[in-house]
Amino acid sequence: MTTHLALLRGINVSGHNMMKMEALKLMLENIGFSNVRTYLQSGNVFVDTEEESASKIGFIIKQEIFKVFGHEVPAVVITKEDLEACFKNSPFLKEKDLDTKKLYVAFVSIALKSENINDLKISQFKPDEASIDGNRIFIKYAVGAGKTRFDQKYIEKKLNVTATIRNWNTVTNLLKMFNEE
Repeated sequence: MTTHLALLRGINVSGHNMMKMEALKLMLENIGFSNVRTYLQSGNVFVDTEEESASKIGFIIKQEIFKVFGHEVPAVVITKEDLEACFKNSPFLKEKDLDTKKLYVAFVSIALKSENINDLKISQFKPDEASIDGNRIFIKYAVGAGKTRFDQKYIEKKLNVTATIRNWNTVTNLLKMFNEE
């Protein structure tokens, strides 16, 4: 069995796509996932499964959520190694006097190439900054995530991917949960 982390996009946000984590957990157990556990109410779900394909796991979860809850909720599925890479590869962690409250990671459904950064046209969002690393986009918002148009919808539109964004505190705590197994 391998542990995967399903990052569900847009649940329990501003009254949309509401679902209780206990009901989500039960649903996932009923379709064969084991050791299901959640972090926060925003759709961070650890599952153990024999299935190795992240895209297949995401598809199964998305289908079942629609069937049970009636919500169209994309899921980006990642591994412990994906989270560890955030700490190894984020260019922003090397900065002095870094305010980690401004750091975010967009997890995307496919591995990107570094040249995809050109497709994002990040320069039009200055002073916000971004860097691509595989299926992750490291983001540093100058003013804050709520005050920019460089968001999940923009990333999805420009790169034709499914994306979901987590703040640095959440990324840190998700890795801690992986390490507690």
